[in-house]
Amino acid sequence: MKRQDIRVAVMRIEGTNNEDEMWRAFHELGANAELVHLNQLVRKDIEPEERRKLSDFHVLMFPGGFSAGDYIRAGAIFAARMKAALKDDLEEFVRADKPVGGHCNGFQILVELGLLPGASGLIPGQPMAVLNRNDSARFECRPTVLRHESRGKCVWTREIPRGKLLTVPSAHGEGKLMFPQGEQAQTFQRLLDEDRIVFSYATPEGQIAPYPWNPNGSSYGVAGICNETGTVYGMMPHPERVFWRYQHPDWTRTGHAPDGPGDGRAVFESVLKYVEKRF
Repeated sequence: MKRQDIRVAVMRIEGTNNEDEMWRAFHELGANAELVHLNQLVRKDIEPEERRKLSDFHVLMFPGGFSAGDYIRAGAIFAARMKAALKDDLEEFVRADKPVGGHCNGFQILVELGLLPGASGLIPGQPMAVLNRNDSARFECRPTVLRHESRGKCVWTREIPRGKLLTVPSAHGEGKLMFPQGEQAQTFQRLLDEDRIVFSYATPEGQIAPYPWNPNGSSYGVAGICNETGTVYGMMPHPERVFWRYQHPDWTRTGHAPDGPGDGRAVFESVLKYVEKRF
């Protein structure tokens, strides 16, 4: 498939606020990205020319923000609306090995849907993990260092060498990834063995560390995970906010060209290369 023929749906509803950066990242790399409101998929009060079908797209992306005001739990309302109206379409999308991604609030939505950690491309009756309030009990906004852990399963990060350190900003109040009580260690080990841990929070030297390097207290320092096939992935930090080098806080000291690639660009390049080869 040619790059310009790849259709990317960047979802939005009331409260999302990173859709423009997400759209711009895909657009800059030559994909046919589109901002798609949920109502365009569920076809409520929408003119015929504005209606969309999930099957029309090759990539589905959930941006950051505060969807539906983050009432109840962050991402829960957006996930519930998707599940109520589009459960079968979502499952078909995932079973077709089409990539689904989520950053920050998008990660929260995918966890609430149950697509992450994920089970055979199906949406379970209840979430299998939670993104809880930060240990600091406050909103944390700062550059974070991520260590890439994936051995190649995650299609969203295949252009990033394993072990590479990236500087990617975080901005969230509920980012502490937790697994079921009494199953934390077993679940983490299973995800690690299955190559489903994508990113970990790290120090500038690459060591896994607690707060403040880990901004939320996430179990085992996990910052991002993927599903069994590597096509559905989510992370709390925002790679779309460091698409260009000049978006890095230290860009004037690194000697890199300001309009060169930032640390987040490889995420978008990776998934588009996957789609080019797969479809």
